[in-house]
Amino acid sequence: MRSRSGSGARRPGRCWSLAQCQLLGGDVLAALDRQRQDVAGSALSAVPALASSTAAGLARRFGPAQLAGLESAVADLTGHAVALLPASRRAVLAAAVTVDLDSTDVEVYGPTKQGVAYNYHGQRAGRPHLGTWAEAGLTLAAELLAGNEDVRPRAADLLRRVLAGIPEDIRSAAADWDRLRVRADAGYFTADLAHAAVEAGCDFAIAAKRNTAMWRAYAAIPEDAWGAAEGMPGAQVAAVDYAPQGWPPHTYTIVRRVRIEAEDISGDPRSRRRRTIETNQLALALEGAASHAHAVSFIVTNIPANDHPANPTEPAEPAEPAEPGGAG
Repeated sequence: MRSRSGSGARRPGRCWSLAQCQLLGGDVLAALDRQRQDVAGSALSAVPALASSTAAGLARRFGPAQLAGLESAVADLTGHAVALLPASRRAVLAAAVTVDLDSTDVEVYGPTKQGVAYNYHGQRAGRPHLGTWAEAGLTLAAELLAGNEDVRPRAADLLRRVLAGIPEDIRSAAADWDRLRVRADAGYFTADLAHAAVEAGCDFAIAAKRNTAMWRAYAAIPEDAWGAAEGMPGAQVAAVDYAPQGWPPHTYTIVRRVRIEAEDISGDPRSRRRRTIETNQLALALEGAASHAHAVSFIVTNIPANDHPANPTEPAEPAEPAEPGGAG
């Protein structure tokens, strides 16, 4: 059946046309019109190009069932694509599976935009909420929220959908070598996500809000407990037993600090870096009473601190299990 727009695109081909547009670098519907004007490109196109108005009309008819169907289709395509990879590449993907959860605000313009709202920066924005298979670089589940919507109540469900989109044989092989991992920034700081990760057989590492409890834990770390952070020149890390109330058993906190010279600290109170410095340290550095301060971040995790998965491409001796929540 041909579309009413006369584009010649069959209904199943419309999604393929959108996908092709994205693969060619299109990130807005107007890119469809630009590609339709490309005579040479149209001759090489695998499917007839859609008009942007046709694509917009199609998008308006998509509801929860259609969106779920797209995620299922993406999972099927991912499985087929992984099966076609060389054995060496599949072995790399099966060595470890990490799910990254992330969101960002995209500012939009025009008062008639639907599904957007003003965020805390005062921008009219949408908030894409993405779940990505990190090792493959594939986004397997996503939602578009308004700029004032909280991602945390939706995080556990998004995690389950991403895991469902990773080929089962890859997940099983990765779990044989080491537990699957979930990473998320401080916007996802919620015990619900941590519990969902554990229930799904995953360890988690979630950036924590810099609240009073975290700063108390930081202040209690002895100076000799700090060690150099691997792969992060100039950074130091320490592990503390602090776990927020209600989080899964064996949760602890990793604290990271980076030295900042006093003259490099911005005098602008809106500076993001200033918010990473403990209040008393910041005051001393700004007053000239201290030569430096530390930018500090916190990660709440249940990954054993001395956990170093064996290289799956070579035989490994059975390792003694790490003490859950222990510090290395």
